Amino acid sequence: MYDFLTKLLADKTGGAAFRCFGLFHICVMVFFVAAGVLLCLHLKKKNPEKRAKTADIVVGVALGIYIADFFLMPFAYGEIQIAKLPFHICTAMCVMCFWSRHSAFLRKFRLQFAMFGFLSNLTYLIYPAAMMWMKLHPLSYRVVQTLIFHGVMMIYGMIVLVYERREFSWKKIYKDLGVIVCMALWARLGNALYNSSKKVYNWFYVLQDPFEMFPADIAPYISPFLNIVIFFAAAVAVYWILSKVTRPARKTSPL
Repeated sequence: MYDFLTKLLADKTGGAAFRCFGLFHICVMVFFVAAGVLLCLHLKKKNPEKRAKTADIVVGVALGIYIADFFLMPFAYGEIQIAKLPFHICTAMCVMCFWSRHSAFLRKFRLQFAMFGFLSNLTYLIYPAAMMWMKLHPLSYRVVQTLIFHGVMMIYGMIVLVYERREFSWKKIYKDLGVIVCMALWARLGNALYNSSKKVYNWFYVLQDPFEMFPADIAPYISPFLNIVIFFAAAVAVYWILSKVTRPARKTSPL
């Protein structure tokens, strides 16, 4: 069984390599965006309980994919990869989105977790640079697992943003700012705990931006604030767009 799983999940090299905006990548993006839109349209005629159950299932699937990956890593990569601990915004928001459905306190920030889960996972789905740099076959486990995880999380964010946008208030935009600031601090903690002279993880790019535009000695002081500003501005933009192109759902209870 071990040999079978190792052969099945190991990185595939040679032949076609994954390319950002290649045919395979475009098909994956179109599939998940279309799936999200169709699911939201399908839920439009459903009652609040059905919407809530669907959101529970989707985020549960995302968390299941994330946790299962840790058990499959030894077969796929030959080790448990510390880099996949929930210190990047995509994985951290997956965990927080799930718990926000089961915790009275975190429930207050469910919309914010969903917002940043949507933004971060959509961004990675559009530009999965790490997959491109590895030059792996598109059907490698690493590529398929990564794209499916981000696609499912993006769909969860869509559902919550569409059917819980009524909970948003411009007077409470500070909650979004608070969540993204806490995310930067959490990533800082992860880097402080696990980084060494041999390995630097740069979770949430708080030590250096992904394109290394800043000098290494000043990047740790600029990158966290840059990420906070970018994500907060993106959240404001999404809220504004939703307020213009959609009408708040009426007579429905929160998911």
